Amino acid sequence: MLFRQTIRTLLFLSIGLVLLFAVIGFSVMQPLFPASHPQDVGTVGPARLERHVRMISETLSPRDWRHPGNLDKVADYIKTEMGRAGGMVSEQPYAMDGNTYRNVIGAFGPEAGERVVIGAHYDAFGPYPAADDDASGVAGLIELAHQIGKASLSTRVDLVAFTLEEPRAAGERGLFRGPYGGSAVHAKALKEKGVAVRMMLSLEMLGFYSDEDKSQGYPSPMMRLAYPSPGNYILIVGRLQDGWRTRSVKKLMQGASSLPIYSINAPASLEGIDWSDHASYWAQGYPALMITDTALNRNHNYHTEKDTAERLDYGRMAKAVQAVYAAVVGTAAPQSGAGRL
Repeated sequence: MLFRQTIRTLLFLSIGLVLLFAVIGFSVMQPLFPASHPQDVGTVGPARLERHVRMISETLSPRDWRHPGNLDKVADYIKTEMGRAGGMVSEQPYAMDGNTYRNVIGAFGPEAGERVVIGAHYDAFGPYPAADDDASGVAGLIELAHQIGKASLSTRVDLVAFTLEEPRAAGERGLFRGPYGGSAVHAKALKEKGVAVRMMLSLEMLGFYSDEDKSQGYPSPMMRLAYPSPGNYILIVGRLQDGWRTRSVKKLMQGASSLPIYSINAPASLEGIDWSDHASYWAQGYPALMITDTALNRNHNYHTEKDTAERLDYGRMAKAVQAVYAAVVGTAAPQSGAGRL
């Protein structure tokens, strides 16, 4: 009898492990194949990305909440670039502690109907350069504007540069988790206006890559069984219920760039899953994903004076932005029935 119980227990454990690996594989590997006919997504220039990153992280630094004047200069720089790209540019100002902070919005395509929102935060933690976190995301946002400005859109695309994502001080929660976060202000305003958001993509650190073995860290040792050891890829992050949206975005990105694209769908309680502005849209009931180089799991210069422009890989960053562009255009395309995001 004891032997039978032992065999039964081992059988159940084996089945459980198989199911666990199946779930991990489904989250990581789907879709198995990229789009067979990659879109003509144009060329994102590494030199242009580097110019934006250096302007934001060097010339206009520091840009934490204690320096609203510098944040205004960054906002003006973003406004100018989005205007040059052909966007309808507006601001979303609000107050915190007696100072005024503002989101910058570049709108492209028709005014009515659903929207696709792409966002990145332009503030920094402390007096640091924050080249990867998140001047890289903002540089990507600016170059997306120049690409999208040339596209024919049937759905409105809003490119939003958020202020006040970072914590005020070490050990505190990011401002995006409260009413003063730029993404929280933007998402709440959309909800109050009854705006339908088809998808929100948060660009949270796009510039740091490494081909060295074990350069990629993970919040759980189990993840090493399914993800690469080198930090040489870009990651799409979503909740468990966003699996099919993640796979759709992933397929579009894979079809537009040679940069490896991985994904994860997990409970928001898993470390890192809700660590950026996309969480503000979840709070308002909108679908949202994060696109990231995995932040401190790879870039150990995160939130230090060493997060500088010369440490970023602009060639691979350009491939990441090119892939995001394909995802934006594909997501904004006319959809119907089962194909809707």
